[in-house]
Amino acid sequence: MDHKGFILTNDHVIDQATKIQVAIDGDPRKYNAHLVGADKDTDLAVIKIDVDRELPVAKLGNSDGVQVGDWVLAFGSPFGLNSTVTAGIVSAKDRSNVGHQFQRFVQTDAAINPGNSGGPLVNMAGEVIAINTAIYTGSRGFEGVGFALPSNTAISVTISLLPSAKSRAAQSVSPSRKTAAIILCCSENSARHMESSSKRLSRAALLIKRA
Repeated sequence: MDHKGFILTNDHVIDQATKIQVAIDGDPRKYNAHLVGADKDTDLAVIKIDVDRELPVAKLGNSDGVQVGDWVLAFGSPFGLNSTVTAGIVSAKDRSNVGHQFQRFVQTDAAINPGNSGGPLVNMAGEVIAINTAIYTGSRGFEGVGFALPSNTAISVTISLLPSAKSRAAQSVSPSRKTAAIILCCSENSARHMESSSKRLSRAALLIKRA
């Protein structure tokens, strides 16, 4: 989210964690992170790692411009399979009544499974237009119905959370039960991969339309 190490993820990924560790694709090191702020209503959290260099950043797009039928890519680490990319379309916009949340989601049929939470849903321009959050399933696996929080909502929530960073930056995560391991697919190579994968899929979509 930010060259200085601010990272956007789902709150349920880091909730009640005693320790948060971040791995960056292509980097063998693991970075300890601290919680900057969280919003339960949108299931979003901002964490931060301290690094000695500027990090590559995935660009946040305008989710209001998303149309049903647009091709999208879902990035994540489902079932621990790091840097996995799946493809699909936007199935619906402004989907509400998802679980106990009152937000409106982008619905997609791009495969989202456990381990995709907090990962980006990317459009054909390589821009993040939503944050993968939830699925409808009877088997705990993907059944073609996934939900992602629109980027514009994420931006608004993040802006509200960041001012608290000044007073909370030195705080560690409250002690509880688990370690949250977050895999970022945002090395320089993978950031370029988001854009190039989107372009390749865009060309494939044109071929499908011609057929």
